[in-house]
Amino acid sequence: MTEITLRPARPDDAERLAHIGVATFIDSYTFDIDGAAMVAHCTRQHARSVYEAWLADPAASVWLAEYAATGAPIGYAVNCPPDLPVAPEPGDIELKRIYVLSRFHGTGTGERLMRAALEDAAARGAPRLLLGTYQDNRRAVAFYTRHGFELIGTRKFEVGGTFYDDIVMAKRL
Repeated sequence: MTEITLRPARPDDAERLAHIGVATFIDSYTFDIDGAAMVAHCTRQHARSVYEAWLADPAASVWLAEYAATGAPIGYAVNCPPDLPVAPEPGDIELKRIYVLSRFHGTGTGERLMRAALEDAAARGAPRLLLGTYQDNRRAVAFYTRHGFELIGTRKFEVGGTFYDDIVMAKRL
């Protein structure tokens, strides 16, 4: 397989991030979420403006993974201030999103994105990196557990009027 590149996203990457955001969300939850609800969720939560805001925010960090042969986006990650229903410690950072298209699972891309997120949080002096994930996404939960994340809480995640059970995890840095 041709090399996969990973780089900090630039302000002009907002459209690329919106597209890979939609693609990876649908790729990840096709079997779990109603199609119409998923489309409505993606229209709001993966709008170009969402990524423009993160890219303009000095408290956020965004990375883009691309298939080098074509430059097509295949994954991404976002660190930002936490928005989770747990008591934050001063300076905590949330890994808001980390996704890779399923056909690129096993290529080390997720590992590289996680390393970037962890290094960024440590460089910012964060005591912990937090994240929320769907409790039934066993592959994701196993990935986070392998990286030293531990369960610290739960939340409800709403998509299209349906609430899903998420777990909140943290890794002490």
